[in-house]
Amino acid sequence: MFTRSFPMDFQKLCAFETFQQLWSHYGYAQDLDATVAQEFSRMKGITYLDHAAATLYPESLLRDFCQDMSNNVYGNPHSRSPSSRLTHDTVEGVRYRILQHFNATPEEYSVIFTSGCTAALKLVAESFPWRLHTDNEAGSHFSYLTDSHTSVVGIRGLTSSLGVVTLPVSQQEVENGTKNIAQGEDVTCQTPHLFCYPAQSNFSGKKYPLSYVKGIQARHLYPACNHQGRWFVLLDAASHVSSSPLNLQECPADFIPISFYKMFGFPTGLGALIVHNNAAGILKKTYFGGGTAAAYLSGEDFYVHAANISDRFEDGTISFLDIIALNHGFEALDRITGGMHNIQLHTFGLARYAYMLLSSLCHGNAQPVAQIYAEGQFESPSTQGAVLNFNLVDSHGHIIGYSQVDRMASLYNIHVRTGCFCNTGACQFFLGITNQQLKRNLQAGHVCGDTIDLVNGQPTGSVRVSFGYMSTFEDCQKFLNFVVDCFVEKPVKVDQVRLEKLKAATASRASNEDSPVRNSKIHQGDENDDNKPTEVSDKQFGHRDISTDASSHEGAYTLTNIYIYPIKSCGAYEVHSWPVGSLGLLYDRGWMVVNGNGVCLSQKREPRLCLIRPQVHLPSNKLLLQASGMDTISVPLENYTPVHTRQKVCQGKVCGDRVETVDCGDNAASWLSEFLGQPCRLIRQSPDSTRDMKAKHSGASSPASLSLVNEAQYLMINRASVDLIQKLMSCRQEYPEDDQLLDTQNVISRFRANLVVAGGEPFEEDNWSHLIIGSTRFVVSGQCGRCQMVGVDQDTGTKTKEPLLSLSACRSGKVTFGVYLSHHLPGGSSTGCTISAGSLITPEPCSS
Repeated sequence: MFTRSFPMDFQKLCAFETFQQLWSHYGYAQDLDATVAQEFSRMKGITYLDHAAATLYPESLLRDFCQDMSNNVYGNPHSRSPSSRLTHDTVEGVRYRILQHFNATPEEYSVIFTSGCTAALKLVAESFPWRLHTDNEAGSHFSYLTDSHTSVVGIRGLTSSLGVVTLPVSQQEVENGTKNIAQGEDVTCQTPHLFCYPAQSNFSGKKYPLSYVKGIQARHLYPACNHQGRWFVLLDAASHVSSSPLNLQECPADFIPISFYKMFGFPTGLGALIVHNNAAGILKKTYFGGGTAAAYLSGEDFYVHAANISDRFEDGTISFLDIIALNHGFEALDRITGGMHNIQLHTFGLARYAYMLLSSLCHGNAQPVAQIYAEGQFESPSTQGAVLNFNLVDSHGHIIGYSQVDRMASLYNIHVRTGCFCNTGACQFFLGITNQQLKRNLQAGHVCGDTIDLVNGQPTGSVRVSFGYMSTFEDCQKFLNFVVDCFVEKPVKVDQVRLEKLKAATASRASNEDSPVRNSKIHQGDENDDNKPTEVSDKQFGHRDISTDASSHEGAYTLTNIYIYPIKSCGAYEVHSWPVGSLGLLYDRGWMVVNGNGVCLSQKREPRLCLIRPQVHLPSNKLLLQASGMDTISVPLENYTPVHTRQKVCQGKVCGDRVETVDCGDNAASWLSEFLGQPCRLIRQSPDSTRDMKAKHSGASSPASLSLVNEAQYLMINRASVDLIQKLMSCRQEYPEDDQLLDTQNVISRFRANLVVAGGEPFEEDNWSHLIIGSTRFVVSGQCGRCQMVGVDQDTGTKTKEPLLSLSACRSGKVTFGVYLSHHLPGGSSTGCTISAGSLITPEPCSS
């Protein structure tokens, strides 16, 4: 129950005591913090807010599962041995437990195991008895809510090829098109139709009425009421069941696809199609695999399917060990939480609290901080799930791209989801993206899953936070503090009127009083209120009202420093004069460290890589590996391998590009493994392997060739830009204890540039198109987008939030620092060209 007063100090607003006054259903019977510390110790320091994508598994689930596997022998369930019978009986017990979880019985429903929700949807699409229109009978219709996951809309790919009519509909169309079946109307038509809708939107968390199931089946709702035949309902429950109960007695859908990792976190790659037994008989099977046949002939077209619906559709041997793990998933869920009803109340309370504060936050100029995409105001857990979808807005009303928010969240170790969440329909609806705009965005290079978050200033997606049963108030608190710290122009203000209205709405609902609820696609506060947001205390946060003007740098442009990074993501090696090769500076990023699975390690995953100090010794043809407390070892710069020695050729990936590499041997692998404390190997780019720069960074007619760098041959930064960032950092009030003021060299080392120049104005280099260093001409091929890796101190391997915080504060749009360069040596030569520190630089500005 809400109190009648709301303290305006943001620290108090974001305090657990205030939350308790607003929501009483937090946690479970036991101490939640103690449970999280025991069951999810690996999450210490991490704020995980992506439970709608995949929730987290408790440690006891894995422990009990491993003990089960250690104590029992489970054979293939298609055999008849004792171990096989044990498997069969255990799996059947899991099927019953799944039905019990959804308040169903084996007499009503069957469980067909699949590889996930998408596979379950595909199974229905391929097995449904679609009928084409004829002179004597109307054809089947495939209908779905436009707020549906891609995997639902994807059924259209199959039905369209069959000539089946597709009917995408909105919620308004469903609810406005109601009727009772008229007397005398032909009810004998048995043409099968399929209506699909999500129990909970994976985009906004909106819960759609479960009453649609009976309404469509009885043909009282559109489109069923307009088309004769038998309407079946597919209820996409994947998002809903992750944090809410589902009672199949109240909504007897015909087909319910789910994925278990959204419920338990483990196992992945396992889902189910729960099928109503009255609808099971319509599903037609063409392919048959092991275990699905009661009898067949190999030399004649004769086949009899298995009588049991589950056996009929589970091709081959099911993933029986993963299915057995579900037993332990249910046990852990019940033991920790006491049931789905408790989970629903707990997670909704956190989501609503985040919604209340985020929707009320304002910049110092009273402009709202967020556009929240919801069709209600988080009134009840029966209409809204534990999902909050939004975009952040700057003080001028401009959308802040979701990629920038994601990048800054990573700096705070906050895990969120960004993009369109495989739900284009909802994304278009909430963000106002027309079909034509979406097609133009595609032409501009934006595709699903990329980081192009703004096209012509308009968002292509949004940010989603979602809560799970193990989420805590501290997770919510850290998220809100992160938003204020990084994206709110100080002083922080709160829309007091909006907060009071939200309080009153929930208090009214809790008292069972009827009150109208304002529905809106986007909540930015109450635009018609004359009351201005109230200023709140921002002692916790540093002001950023500082001028970005910097004193001019007199004199010519010069090259002050040259760095090569022989091993990708390891320490820098400074040189005064260095040869230029066909791939960039000679031996720059020629090697990389991979983990035991062959995946490239970077400082994002392993910051201690910066403490490895490789040096290139040209006279001896050796790469020296050095680190504190370790003996120095060497590997050859060039592989002069004797004929009788066999090298291991590997395949790896760098920024999505497949590269061929050569393993550098066990000696280097042992050295790296000992220092990093995990199995590692050193590999180098094969001399026969080529990799071209992406077109977006290529400033010449033919793409430049790359070593193991991410984007381009060279990265250049400007000391004037570094000085500006230092000024911004020094002006932050009450500097965080863990982020002490960094000196110039420390900042330069964090940006890991090859070339450092002096002269000119801050960020002047962004407007250069070419430059000449000595006698070598370079093409500027784009700006370097920055991530949390600049927070790694290259001297100690520790992480800080600076300089990314200050860089984000002064750079509008994308957080960039430094520019990429490429070159093309005359005639493709890789020798005879050298650049030296102290060389004069002649820049060429971009033509206006």
